[in-house]
Amino acid sequence: MKKTLRSAAALMAAAALALSSAPAAARADNPLVQTSYTSDPAPLVYDGVFYMYTGHDADGAKDYVMPDWKCFSSTDMQNWTDHGTILPESTFAWAGENSAWAAQCIERDGKFYMYVTVVPKNGGGRAIGVAVADSPIGPFKDALGKPLCGPDWAFIDPTVFIDNDGQAYLYFGNPNPYYVKLNKDMISYSGSVTKVDMTPEGFGSKADGSRMYVEGPWFYRRGDLYYLLYAANGIPENIAYSTAPGPTGPWTYRGVIMPSEGRSFTNHCGIVDYEGHSYFAYHNGDLPGGNGFQRSVCVEEFTYNADGTIPTIKMSKSGPAQLRPLDPFQKTEAECFCWEEGIETESCSEGGLNIANIENGDYIKIKGVDFGDGADTFTASVASATSGGKIELRIDKADGELIGTCDVPGTDGWQSWQEVSTQVEVSGQHDLYMKFTGESGFLFNVDWWKFSGAGAPVLEEGVLFHSTFERSLDSWSGRGGVSVERSADAFAKGEKSAFVSGRTGAWQGVIRKLSKDFQPGESYSFSAMAMSPEEDTKFHLTLQYTLGEDVIYKKIDSSLAPAGQWVQLCGNDFQLPEDAQDMYVYVETDEGDEDFYADELIGAVSGTDLAEPELIYALPGDVDQNGRISVFDLICAKEGYTEGFSSPRRSKSADTDGNGEVVLNDLVLLQRYLLGSISAFPDSMN
Repeated sequence: MKKTLRSAAALMAAAALALSSAPAAARADNPLVQTSYTSDPAPLVYDGVFYMYTGHDADGAKDYVMPDWKCFSSTDMQNWTDHGTILPESTFAWAGENSAWAAQCIERDGKFYMYVTVVPKNGGGRAIGVAVADSPIGPFKDALGKPLCGPDWAFIDPTVFIDNDGQAYLYFGNPNPYYVKLNKDMISYSGSVTKVDMTPEGFGSKADGSRMYVEGPWFYRRGDLYYLLYAANGIPENIAYSTAPGPTGPWTYRGVIMPSEGRSFTNHCGIVDYEGHSYFAYHNGDLPGGNGFQRSVCVEEFTYNADGTIPTIKMSKSGPAQLRPLDPFQKTEAECFCWEEGIETESCSEGGLNIANIENGDYIKIKGVDFGDGADTFTASVASATSGGKIELRIDKADGELIGTCDVPGTDGWQSWQEVSTQVEVSGQHDLYMKFTGESGFLFNVDWWKFSGAGAPVLEEGVLFHSTFERSLDSWSGRGGVSVERSADAFAKGEKSAFVSGRTGAWQGVIRKLSKDFQPGESYSFSAMAMSPEEDTKFHLTLQYTLGEDVIYKKIDSSLAPAGQWVQLCGNDFQLPEDAQDMYVYVETDEGDEDFYADELIGAVSGTDLAEPELIYALPGDVDQNGRISVFDLICAKEGYTEGFSSPRRSKSADTDGNGEVVLNDLVLLQRYLLGSISAFPDSMN
């Protein structure tokens, strides 16, 4: 997000110097990247992961020296994984050097399209290029071998959005906004580039009569309203926005979202929803040495006003709340952390990145690590071309309690990897600090780490996850921002369960993203136990997934739970839809917002029978599970009797004589009930 008017260069340089006084070293969690200067954030949510695409400001530059685009990702909004440079400007053979300005990435039909700003080698201004990849982290390749739009000095800062009808729009521009309608191939467009008429009603006005809009648009739709956010007001910039009833206007100016602050004379924003929360990304100059040419990406959580307007958002040092604790018993890439001091990242011979350039006293912070009932061993993959050093494992602050020290030897090379371990003693949830110590110079590199011990779950054969909540929340979190915490007040088994509270709607509950172990089109078994202490409650075990642009919900199983009674929700051999993406399972209620408990949440391979008959609550005769008994239940019972029942609950409902199996006599009893020959089923039915 840079100025295109060459006559403004001297003014910008003066502004940069005025805003670049060196700050004290930061210890907060915003900006979200500290290993390099990043700018022009462009968030994307895909397959349950929050991706943040950024520009890259070169260290020490006195102008916009930007060689590539980077990507970072998170699933908890506090710990971010560095994916490094995912698109160097050299990918565009027709582009000049150090001109990798603002960009945005979008997914369509399994492909990822990155729209970028560059300067063509043959001059003429700026241009919009497009690169394509099969993965959100690349590798990307030039889709056209030439500009998509331009060159023109006004063509910068692309933002892209696909509307509900499938039409894609590309907005861009400084000092005016422009748009084109992209074709379905996403690398060509129909019609001509259209300049937006900037009226005072649409984009506001300043005292001198000039319009508020400057550059850096971000375009999206929410409900029936279209939003265009942009850098406004000149130098220093703030973030303002306009809305419209249609994708091309007419626009209505709505005001300033983020005032000018943060030691950078530019700003650039992006908005996206993730797991029921709304997030606003921006950049400032708050890292040590930061200024208008060394910027850093930050993110804040916000809530839309009831009328759809966006509140004023202030920059913070802490960033958004952590969505879920990090599981230390899974292998974690070392380049995933909340904060660092002194380290950098580099390409790793084992794939991905590793942390590097580690010197004495450097550290990384991993936020909200849940050790549950305890960890006793720490293991890491390390490499060193020198004599190595030590990893001090501390909790809650950089000089906090020492829970273990791991010796790192020399391994005869910076990419010669060796696993090292040490004994530790820690339990509960803490911020984890890995402090690196040793002699002078670079000490060692770290590729990954993990803990083991009593807090780690032990899975039975065929079970892909089994969350008992005895040791941790095990990647479960609150759907829609509700509170989920481990509780000893009630439990189906063991001594703990997950307590869900603070709900304002039936759709809110406890949710977990399905890992790559769960493949679309394949069948799996799922189970959950639920209980409401105060009211009779109907629970649903539900699958949420995306299919193209649509978010779809499919019930795995449902059950009425009498107040204070645990019931099982069970779907054996439940088929995940073909082409489903971004899959989650969650427990919700049919109505109401009462607190509830969940326990024994399980996902397993096909063929695993998870049913526990004594915990399956079923109304005798209600085979189709709609809450009443009709001729349709007899049809379902006959179908299940001959072809097999789709769920244990239907089988139990069809077992009208309550002897534990469905035989012909059960169908006769159901038929007699429907004909009025009997008014109730045998008392042996639970």
